[in-house]
This record gives sequence, C-alpha cells and structure tokens, in this order.
Amino acid sequence: GYAVSVSMLAVALLAPYLGAWADAQRMRRRFLIFSCLLGATATAMLALAGPGQYMLATLLFIVANIGFATGNIFYNSFLPALAESSELDKLSARGFALGYVGGGLALLLTFILIQQYQWFGLPDKGVATRIGFLITGLWWAGFAIPAFFSIKEDVFIHEPEPLLHGLGSYFRTFARIRNYPHLLRFLIAFLFYNDGIQTVIAVSAIFASTELGLSQGSVLGCFLMIQFVAMPGALLFARLASRFGAKQAIMTSLLLFIAVTIYAYKMDSAIEFWLLGFVVALILGGSQAISRSLFAAMVPTDRTAEFFGFYAVSGKFASIFGPLVFAIISDTTGSARLSILALSLFFIVGLVLLGSVNIKKGREQAIVALEKTSV
Repeated sequence: GYAVSVSMLAVALLAPYLGAWADAQRMRRRFLIFSCLLGATATAMLALAGPGQYMLATLLFIVANIGFATGNIFYNSFLPALAESSELDKLSARGFALGYVGGGLALLLTFILIQQYQWFGLPDKGVATRIGFLITGLWWAGFAIPAFFSIKEDVFIHEPEPLLHGLGSYFRTFARIRNYPHLLRFLIAFLFYNDGIQTVIAVSAIFASTELGLSQGSVLGCFLMIQFVAMPGALLFARLASRFGAKQAIMTSLLLFIAVTIYAYKMDSAIEFWLLGFVVALILGGSQAISRSLFAAMVPTDRTAEFFGFYAVSGKFASIFGPLVFAIISDTTGSARLSILALSLFFIVGLVLLGSVNIKKGREQAIVALEKTSV
C-alpha cells in the first residue's frame, strides 16, 4: 500500500511537467514509448530480486508503476481524436476488453510456468516467479511495438494545447473546469470511486494471502479468471451504457463495488474469494472504460488535451489516498478486513456525487463553450 502511494505521488508531481513538455515539443508519442519501455524494463528487472531483497523489489515496482501510470496519461489523450462522441464508449470499452485478453494470456503463461516449474527444468517456484516477471516485461514491450509504429503525433483534430505547464497551470486548469459545474462534479466523483477501484486492484492479492491464507496458485488462478471475465464485462457495460446511459451503468457498478467491500469483510474461504473475483471482473473494466469516455464526452473539444491532462494528474493524486488508508488501517489493527471495509466509503461518496451530475447539461455546457470560442 505504501509503495503504490509513493509511486502515484511521484506521477502526480511529474506529470504536469512531462505533459507540458510533450505537448510543446509535439512528443506525446515519444513520451508514450519512453514510459512504456521504462515500466517494461523495471518489470523485467524484478527477476533480479531474490529472497529477502524486498527493498530492491519495492523500488523496481515503484519505477514500473510510474512507467505504467505515466504512459496512460499520453495513451488516454489520444482517445477523443480516434472516435466520434457517439462511439467513445464503444472504443474505450473495446480497448479495455482487448487489454484484459492480452494481460490474461500473459498471466496464463506465467501461471503455467510457476505451477509446473518442473516441466521447464526449474528448481522451485521462486525462480519460476522471477522468470515470470522477465516474461511479463518482454510481453509488455513486445506487444506495444504495433502502437509505437501506428500512432501518429498529428492524429489530433486540432492544434494540441499543452496538457499542463507545471503545477501552477494545474490550478489554472482547475479554475477553468469550475466553469463546467457538471464536468467538475463528475471529476470529483470519479476521483473518489476510482481511488477505491485502484486500491481494490492493488491490495486484493495481499488480502487473499494474509486474511484467507490462499496459496500463490489459488490467487494466480483467480486473477487469471478475472482477466478473461473482465473482457466480456467491459463489452457488457458498453452495451448497458448504450441502452440505459453511461451514468446509470457506472452507478450500477459502484453499488456492486460497495457490496463487494462489505462481503469481503465477512468472507473466510477460497470459494468466496473466487465468487467475489468473478463479480469484480464483470464490473472492473466497464466502470473504468465508461468513466473515461463519459469524461471525454463532456470536455470542450478545444480543451481536450488540457482537461485530459488534469483528469490524469488528479487521478494520480487521488490514487495516493486509497492504498495509504488501507496500509495505515492494516498497520494499526493488524488486519486487512477493516481496511477493505473502509474502501466502501470511497465508493459511497463517488456514488452520491455522480448521482447529482446531469450528463445532458454537461455536454451542452461543452458545446456552448466551444461555440463562444469559435465566435
């Protein structure tokens, strides 16, 4: 929990400056490549962390997480230029769905390697696990190559405005977003519930091993199931958003996340953990994908880059608190159960705030702002 908080704090402080530099020099694609390679290299280097070298493992994890989170800032900023407003939900959900398939295949290979290490002539599961990190790093870098060659810097439909000129510009962008009250309300709601989601992702393996006593194989198997169930789950939420509205789809997922945290507090068996994992898998990708596209739909098109930069940086600042709360409560009480239950507060606050957002008015405010700029 502390390691995740440190990595998110680093991203939150670095991102405004990296974003401004990348925008000013038209180097988003290069920064995406650099972030990806940084994260993939640090992941592969986790293979060097042997028994007892937890500080080395922690440092490499922090670097890898910084590479992943920073890369997503540049990655997400391409979304509004790649689809019309009516197609954003579908494209965003498909991106998450394919990501879960790719991640699931990588995890499957690693799972087989660890569980059947004798087949590969390895001495034990520890060595197999370290080789698994090497495979994961190579997988990450290798499958990013098509994007490196296909994404073009000039894909933007307008001259990109700098994401943020440092932290001073971060607060100036916040002042601009205040002119769009429904967008601002959605952003605050997202910061709360996304922090809860990211924390659930980060600490679920710890909870399973410390509170339920699950073996490494059982935890990996559950995560493998989650990867493949999350793919149709993301597509299902795209359909729900299309039929009932993006806001209703997200609110449904938050109600389920609240139920998940309450159930996790009480559960005490492997079967219950797998059942909970199945529910999380269904709502995980969809809630994130629809949130991303909903934000894009309420952003004035002439401020897409700037507002997406604020969206990304704010998300990283917010992601510090969930893991930190989990770690502090777990440290203080000696139990992760109360830590999991405390995460429900993030989802409850997010749900209440999201319920007050009028999506139609938010889109209208973005259109009016664009028309005033054009005039």
